[in-house]
Amino acid sequence: MPDGEPLRYVALGDSQTEGLGDGDPACPRGWADRLAERLTTVDPEVTYANLAVRGRLAGEVRAEQLAPALALRPHLVTVVAGVNDLIRPRFEAAEVAGHLEVMFAALTAAGARVATLTFPDVGKIAPIARPLRSRVFDLNDRIRAAAARHGVVVAETAPHAVCTDPRLWSADRLHASPLGHERIAAAVAHALGVPGSDDGWTLPLHPPVDPAGWRAVGAELRWAGTFLGPWLVRRLLGRSSGDGRTAKRPALLPVGPAT
Repeated sequence: MPDGEPLRYVALGDSQTEGLGDGDPACPRGWADRLAERLTTVDPEVTYANLAVRGRLAGEVRAEQLAPALALRPHLVTVVAGVNDLIRPRFEAAEVAGHLEVMFAALTAAGARVATLTFPDVGKIAPIARPLRSRVFDLNDRIRAAAARHGVVVAETAPHAVCTDPRLWSADRLHASPLGHERIAAAVAHALGVPGSDDGWTLPLHPPVDPAGWRAVGAELRWAGTFLGPWLVRRLLGRSSGDGRTAKRPALLPVGPAT
């Protein structure tokens, strides 16, 4: 925590940090908002900016959000990006991690405390995504290594089974549900050592969910038709869900009390 002035928190990233899956898609809440609310229990005067924009690749986050973040002179920054890169045909883990490391280096050099997270096994969230598992594992390893080089805090969501529980994910399986966003906020708060946080976010939900047989097959087919198909069409047309969008909270503003 800074001495003598209110904490300034800035969030960088894509749709997950913007908050898709948590409330109104036009102006979602999301885990970064929830983390900012948690920080008010430590510093009621904390200010918070969220520069994340849906659909952004890691290189775009670096190009569009790093300089504005530095200009805000933050004490705390979260940097989460790379999932949009993972699902592109041309994916290079080293390139994605390189963009993240540039942001880690610049932000820590400016005196900010930086936090990031690892990604859960996408093959357990959407079976059709199993071919991407090796990409996730590779990127996670590179995120850990880059974070270690720059003293960046890592919220390790990858090892915990609860993080692939379908109840933590919205219907599109790309974005966390409100419960999922709450767990992510709790994970980052715990990694940062925010007073009052603990490892309760790692606990499994009850009762367990175990879809099987034709019901599971039907769910996969419905998901492919409802979400995967439109995503593929956008890719073929060179479009992004973030086209024409800007950050929902580009300036540092006071945060209301935690709810």
